[in-house]
Amino acid sequence: MIPAAPLPLQPETALAPTPATLPPAPHWQRLWREAVRDPRELLAGLGLDAAAAGISDAAAASFPLRVPRGFIKRMRPGDLNDPLLRQVLPVGLEERVVPGFGLDAVGDGAAKKAEGVIQKYRGRALLVATGSCAVHCRYCFRRHFPYAEETAARDAWSAAVKAIAADPTIDEVILSGGDPLSLATPKLAELTARLAGIAHLKRLRIHSRLPVVLPERVDGELLQWLSALPWPVAFVIHANHANEFDAQVDAAMARLRGAGVQLLNQAVLLRGVNDSVEALAGLSERSFAAGVLPYYLHQLDRVEGVAHFEVPDDEALSLHAALVARLSGYLVPKLVREVQGDTGKRPL
Repeated sequence: MIPAAPLPLQPETALAPTPATLPPAPHWQRLWREAVRDPRELLAGLGLDAAAAGISDAAAASFPLRVPRGFIKRMRPGDLNDPLLRQVLPVGLEERVVPGFGLDAVGDGAAKKAEGVIQKYRGRALLVATGSCAVHCRYCFRRHFPYAEETAARDAWSAAVKAIAADPTIDEVILSGGDPLSLATPKLAELTARLAGIAHLKRLRIHSRLPVVLPERVDGELLQWLSALPWPVAFVIHANHANEFDAQVDAAMARLRGAGVQLLNQAVLLRGVNDSVEALAGLSERSFAAGVLPYYLHQLDRVEGVAHFEVPDDEALSLHAALVARLSGYLVPKLVREVQGDTGKRPL
């Protein structure tokens, strides 16, 4: 065995970095780690009784609670029916087995094109960039998705990029998840650098809830990445209620617009959250005030565990008709449903 050199001669680069020498984590990542994960902590912070709330440990075990503290600050203390709280609180109703509600509500599995790539509609390919989210919405249609096996980021995006490059009919890539902005910006840049070599791509679309629930994610590094992208970018946020907007969210939207992206909002029609004309009109008006154009109002995807959020079609159509009568046309989102096998979102 060759003896080690005396300590003064050991190269400094051989020493493992200590925590003190590592760069600090971005602010948004620190806030991410501080998210509330205990339903009882969430309720106690709002002055609410856990027993009265009907929380379910079984529901929380199968689909854990996660909610950023900044989002909690927008909830109304003492109100079990707060529309933001209802979106994230695991309750016993999720344990009901309801006919017609399954594990893959929209046919993601049948539309797999490659590892982490879903293609349902002509010209568009969706990348499941990650399974992580900053908030766990109880109505999530991918709450049972096998992210461990189906994430496009595996193997430096190789399979996903190869599949898209091989199909010249694909001119738009959609980054989804999970939430693609859960990835660090250098990881996103790695992906788009690979995609930039595909000549037939014309547009990039990003679907993310982070600018709403964790607006600190819209930092300088992210904006620099967005500004340098070689395609027009449609950035679809996800807010279901006007109360999800505050001054920090408004500022994040302004920064995104400054980076040159087109901002759109998609919402889900949810029982007890936004199933009134007042709530839906308020959402459209508030999102537009923040510079975000209403895009889609989705009927609930019938995934197992979410039946208590469902609004019947006749009621949804009545609400939408009332919006049309009340608001300017550009403030009225399209009322749609996703149906497996359809060539696009199905209007109601």
